[in-house]
Amino acid sequence: MIIKKIVKQAISEDLLPSGDITTQLIKNNKKIKAKIISNENCIIGGLDCAKVAFKYCDKNIAFKTKTKDGKKIKKGKVIAVLYGNSKAILKSERVALNFLSLISGVATTTRKFVDKIKGKKCKICCTRKTVPNLRLIQKYGVKLGGGLNHRFNLSDEILIKDNHIAIDGNIRTIVKRAIKNKKGKKITVEVDSLNQIKQILDLKFNRILFDNMSEKNLKKAVKLTKNKYETEASGGVSLKNVRKIAATGVKRISVGKITHSAPSVNFKLEI
Repeated sequence: MIIKKIVKQAISEDLLPSGDITTQLIKNNKKIKAKIISNENCIIGGLDCAKVAFKYCDKNIAFKTKTKDGKKIKKGKVIAVLYGNSKAILKSERVALNFLSLISGVATTTRKFVDKIKGKKCKICCTRKTVPNLRLIQKYGVKLGGGLNHRFNLSDEILIKDNHIAIDGNIRTIVKRAIKNKKGKKITVEVDSLNQIKQILDLKFNRILFDNMSEKNLKKAVKLTKNKYETEASGGVSLKNVRKIAATGVKRISVGKITHSAPSVNFKLEI
């Protein structure tokens, strides 16, 4: 149901107000066979979105997948074959490929980070740094790539960040207030120094998030907190340093790049 809503918005964006005025020039609305082909090696994602996009313009279009979401595929792989009225296929083409490109891009980038920390007892997590209104499908791409989803939105858990602390004025006070009012929600506290950790070390909450800490301080922070809280690192994470960060002993690493900066994967529709 949610996929249909997202696809409808995307199709409307492409067709309003006058429809596909170029395709309208075609007089022969014959039935055609088309293939969707990957132009890159990638982790595939978004096949259901592509199918819904084609079916939205014509429910009689036959859409047959040749692989599954989450599979590693090579350049030149035919990922789906479709058959139906040419005008409907042309109208849906770009929207369908855009969903495939976006979700596969997130999945592929996530898998690169996951592969970098193989052998470490650590997980790659996404953040809320997503395209507005497309968070659901980007987080789906993260899962396909082997990553974990952080909170979906502001209602999921209490995450006390630096700006909350700056406005409230006292890290210990706001954490105690969160514990008192948690109402079954998990509590994560972001810290950027060992001094902040020491101010709350006796309080009971779920996770501590080390933000932009040096490798040296991360090791010290993990040692201070590992038996008390789940540990997570964030800030400035790249493919070059993610393994070193994982080696500090943190259990989770949150990476904004896997959603906000994931390169799209290139697909083509061939008739």
